[in-house]
Amino acid sequence: MFKNEYQGGAAVEIFSAQGKDPVAKWKLCGGKSAINKEFDKEVKSFVYSLEGSSQAIKMQMPKDGKMSLGLVQRFLVLQVNVSQCKDFSTELVITDLGHLKRRLYLSTVHKEFSATPLHARIPFGLKRNVWCNMCIDLVSFTSELFKGAGFLSLDGITVSASCKLRRIFTMKTEPAGASDGDLYIGVNGPMGSIPRSCQFPPDVHQVIQVKNMERLRLADVKTCPHNSESDQSGSGRVASAARAPKNQLDASHIAFGSRVLGPPPLTGRKNSGLSEGQGQDGRTQDGRTHRIMNMRHL
Repeated sequence: MFKNEYQGGAAVEIFSAQGKDPVAKWKLCGGKSAINKEFDKEVKSFVYSLEGSSQAIKMQMPKDGKMSLGLVQRFLVLQVNVSQCKDFSTELVITDLGHLKRRLYLSTVHKEFSATPLHARIPFGLKRNVWCNMCIDLVSFTSELFKGAGFLSLDGITVSASCKLRRIFTMKTEPAGASDGDLYIGVNGPMGSIPRSCQFPPDVHQVIQVKNMERLRLADVKTCPHNSESDQSGSGRVASAARAPKNQLDASHIAFGSRVLGPPPLTGRKNSGLSEGQGQDGRTQDGRTHRIMNMRHL
């Protein structure tokens, strides 16, 4: 749909709630009572409201799942307002450099990462009851969640309830002014302002949130600094990658007083567990012996 359009500028607009029929190119699921256009006094413009179950109430673009959007800019921005205690999700269809279709499913329902070679579920923390420029780094998620796959294009978007939706657009550079609390995030590439045509009115309270693997990893380490060791299959592998700082992703252990690259030997773990078990058995047997001796004295 956008493949033959110019995408060399600062941004490419995908959706706007303004105009006669903003959802003409979208497939709506859930009925008009659940998805409707309304005037929002705070932003002084029209928005689309999605209310209900995230499984049933959704907007999908393109309408035909066999078509592709062909969006190539790195950052996807959704201008949304999500109420407290409401669920919100977005599903993105990505094509990688090998022309494989991958799916990113970001949702407030998910609490942990999980991934297969073609599908990833990502926890989606966002600020509530405020207009948010939610920026998703497509390159970061594609390369880190799918074992080094390269991002080629964004080819499908699904937005699920509940939220108010004002605009969706892509940006070539990361938007400046991201709000990440007291986390320090190093910026690896150029940054730019949100294009004037997509900006909120100056008096609207708003935030910018950027979602990529580095930010999610650091946020998780900050809240859970003593995460236990994950298993090395499927979701455990992805979750541990999200939790560990980037420079600590290589496995290591302490051997003879020094840090050694690589996981601890498996036999050492087994022997350690065996010794611990034998010690517990010994203590149990000693306890039984003392009880038997006391009964004899009685």
